[in-house]
Amino acid sequence: MTSGACARFFRRPAWVTLSGVAEGKVVALKILPTLNLQNGFAIPMLGNQQRARKPGEVLDALAEHGCHRLTLVDVDAAAGRGHNRDLIASIMRRFQMGSTKVCIQVGGGIRSSDQAQFFVDHGATWILVGTIIQRSPLVVDQLLARFRDCLTAGVDARGGEIQSSGWREPAPLKAIAAAQRIREHGFKRILFTDIPALPALPAPAPDFATARALAQCARVPLFMGGSIHTMEHLAQAREIPGLQGVAMDALVLLEDMELLGSLNLTRI
Repeated sequence: MTSGACARFFRRPAWVTLSGVAEGKVVALKILPTLNLQNGFAIPMLGNQQRARKPGEVLDALAEHGCHRLTLVDVDAAAGRGHNRDLIASIMRRFQMGSTKVCIQVGGGIRSSDQAQFFVDHGATWILVGTIIQRSPLVVDQLLARFRDCLTAGVDARGGEIQSSGWREPAPLKAIAAAQRIREHGFKRILFTDIPALPALPAPAPDFATARALAQCARVPLFMGGSIHTMEHLAQAREIPGLQGVAMDALVLLEDMELLGSLNLTRI
């Protein structure tokens, strides 16, 4: 898929998920189920291997509920410990077989134009990059020159502080400063991943304050993920102007029938 094709896809009417209000207008809040891939398995966001599942099983379950969107994150590549590139290519082929109209976002350790091209060639609609925005401005410029309409800028933050390299290293940058840099680069959209702290009960509330600030500062479509895992969170997310969708851990979706049922609203 060329960058022009990505742009045409982005302009198509979105599949409605959850209705929200932004600046007095009804908008569609899209749900992007996320598969975090490590050592060939789909793992929970916080990496509890005891709940790991085979990606094909997760994909089939999502397809049964009308899922047309998907985010694939290569946890190994993000951490610099190998990759799941061929697995991601096979998942994309399988997902595309179930529908003629899908949106697939791929991220995790993408740090060159050749890597991005591999995923675009295998069916990725959007390419997610994060660490290189902070570390490699030249590579970012190269990616934007070839894939501008396909690129999603990743802002991974805990408590408003940027984290990089698979969340293993803090970056000397606030999330809002990152949003300003992203706007200057000319990215088309942002995925803000609100990284939860270590497992705790009760789970901390999503950082909607940072999400609001990012949307206002960057002035591009914003997606949010990480800490959103309940219907109440989705209702709160609807109220944020500029927030177009949420990325939710696919394994969490499969454990909550109410959340999973919301995927049935993805059709036109």
